[in-house]
Amino acid sequence: MGAYVNKDAKKLQPSFVSANLLTDTLPENNHTPFQKNNSDIPEEIRNRTFQDVSLCYQCGKCSAGCPVRYYMDIAPNKIVRLIQLGFYDEALKSSTPWICAGCLTCSVRCPKEFNLAGFMDAVREIAVKKKVKVKEKDILKFHKAFLNQIKRYGRLYEIGLVGEYKMKTLDLLSDVETAPGLFLKGKLGLLPDKVKDRKSIKKIFKKTDKKKINKH
Repeated sequence: MGAYVNKDAKKLQPSFVSANLLTDTLPENNHTPFQKNNSDIPEEIRNRTFQDVSLCYQCGKCSAGCPVRYYMDIAPNKIVRLIQLGFYDEALKSSTPWICAGCLTCSVRCPKEFNLAGFMDAVREIAVKKKVKVKEKDILKFHKAFLNQIKRYGRLYEIGLVGEYKMKTLDLLSDVETAPGLFLKGKLGLLPDKVKDRKSIKKIFKKTDKKKINKH
């Protein structure tokens, strides 16, 4: 998604990048390819990630090295661009933030040190907050099941995660054949591990829940 291009380039006014992005405009006909959007989403992303989306200049290095790019509907750098340009619905409805594995390959390789993995986390959180219809419903259910295990046991309990995820998705029989091998290799414990000071972890979740209630 580049800026508007015209043969008479001298007539173009300089473009600028900000939380609410406007691209080049033609003064003689007031042409604005992308209208300014007054949404608070860029500011919310900044508050959640402590970085500005305008840092990204679309070199595409993140998308080139992403191990799960093949499964995404929109390239990772283009999600950032959509937010820059004010196309928030397209970004929030995309499957890309949900498919992101958070491996940090993009964040490490970024020449501007933009934490794209953290950005994707923020986009997911905002999508849930705004009750956007998520394409990857099963991935959202996995996230919730994962957090429930941390909240309940203090760390991940694999059998509990699989059980809760299967119940949420009603996909009870797929991957059943892999369970015996995981048991034999000691990858699945029958009981959750004992974690010290589990109450402190529960307090973290309670504080987070209170903040959500206060914001609403």
